[in-house]
Amino acid sequence: MTMTKLAAPAAGRLRRFLQGDVWYSFRRSPLAIVAAVIALVCFFCAVFAEVVAPHSPFDLATLELMDARLPPAWMEGGSTKYLLGTDDQGRDILSALMYGARISLFVGLASVMLSLLVGVSMGLLAGFVGGRIDALIMRVCDVMLSFPSILVALLISGVGHALFPNAQDSLAFGVLTLAIALTGWVQYARTVRGSTMVERNKEYVQAARVIGVPSWRIMARHVLPNVMGPVLVLATIQVAAAIITEATLSFLGVGVPPTSPSLGTLIRVGNDFMYSGEWWIMIWPGVMLVLIALSVNLLGDWLRDALNPRLR
Repeated sequence: MTMTKLAAPAAGRLRRFLQGDVWYSFRRSPLAIVAAVIALVCFFCAVFAEVVAPHSPFDLATLELMDARLPPAWMEGGSTKYLLGTDDQGRDILSALMYGARISLFVGLASVMLSLLVGVSMGLLAGFVGGRIDALIMRVCDVMLSFPSILVALLISGVGHALFPNAQDSLAFGVLTLAIALTGWVQYARTVRGSTMVERNKEYVQAARVIGVPSWRIMARHVLPNVMGPVLVLATIQVAAAIITEATLSFLGVGVPPTSPSLGTLIRVGNDFMYSGEWWIMIWPGVMLVLIALSVNLLGDWLRDALNPRLR
């Protein structure tokens, strides 16, 4: 009986979603459908790499140095065992892409979630309270925006490695996530602040104040749901930006450790062999990175149009 009561609201919400404007807009957009399929395939292969990948590229016991630098299977000298070829250590490129995409997606999503938490909180506080708190938070945002994001990420990553020199591998993911999040929360704060300043003067907020609802509850229960539309669009686009930033840091050698290479590390390794004829070592990680970033950006553009009736 309890399970039936819980399933009924869920089924109702799903039915309303399938009958809503967002799902209708998605079904009417071939570009959004293609982008969603590409993104889902990339996410699936990354999350279930142990099951989908034909080899384990980071298991040293399975690597064969005699198979190093093999071209893709359709080229002369290639092998059907390695569809996209191998790198200088004999690792299967296709398998390395799946495992590398997992690291890139994990860092990108974690950094966006942290940026979202900090930025939405700061923006909501600044827009609803106003006054000196608003001025202080906005000045901090102005200072953060005056520095290039990649330089701030490099600084945080360098400080983290300097403070914990003996634990670089174990702390690399946390430092990298923090470095990207520190430069990304500003966009959420400014977006939420502007929307909150509009919402706080509306009748439902004034009515809640009159009946004595605490300010924190008004912000959390009433204002926050009404300002999350633009934030969701921004978060979708920022996922691609965070993945590219992680790849950039890893390419520069300050990202994840070489024992767990991401797409950026694979591109950096392949760059050494680009002009020696082994182009596939760098090209395929680059193509994977472009596919993930492009599909997420296209989904973000579609979501922006779907949530804004003026753009439809």
